[in-house]
Amino acid sequence: MKPVEWYIDGVQFGSCNCIYACPCQFEGLPSQGHCRGFEVLRVERGHFAEVELAGLQAAILYAWPGPIFEGRGEMQLIIDERADAAQRAALSTVLQGGETSPGATHWWVFHAMSEKVHAPLFLPIDFSLDIAARSARVSIAGVLESVGRPILSPATGEEHRVRIDIPAGIEFELAEIGRADTRARAAIELDLQDSYGQFNRVWHSRDGVVHAPAR
Repeated sequence: MKPVEWYIDGVQFGSCNCIYACPCQFEGLPSQGHCRGFEVLRVERGHFAEVELAGLQAAILYAWPGPIFEGRGEMQLIIDERADAAQRAALSTVLQGGETSPGATHWWVFHAMSEKVHAPLFLPIDFSLDIAARSARVSIAGVLESVGRPILSPATGEEHRVRIDIPAGIEFELAEIGRADTRARAAIELDLQDSYGQFNRVWHSRDGVVHAPAR
């Protein structure tokens, strides 16, 4: 069967239980020994074969008992209720690593490292993001609430700007780093305070991050 070609150009906000300098981004072990977090995505331009995805949003909750690469994790999708049946199927496929070259995206890896995939939810998603300002807010009533903010210097109280640049990354090329407070009450629960916050663009295809000038 011919592979499905897809593309997602969008913006993303995420948080996990690690410290501001999440060790996982540097091939280290999670700062608390385990990993719990989420991401939320707004597709600004995208398609799955002939299915248009622009304007849709989705969130993913994750949890692993140790480092992600050791597996035994779980995940749950929350997909924009505005998506029709074809769009729901497309987003579910992509965000669970389907129609993707092995290891090419973080979605593929996260799904491969999850032994339990909970049934998806289809709900309204209220999401605002300013990447440069390291500011974000996501609200999915009764399921997920998170606020992202800049890091503040403990010495001066002023905003401290930090970015992570991963030229060969499978999630992003460049991300602004901040902090976040998060509460989730779904199949996966989160209670995170003043933890790692990530604000970035995504350019993904079935073969991974689409690097300039190809996009």
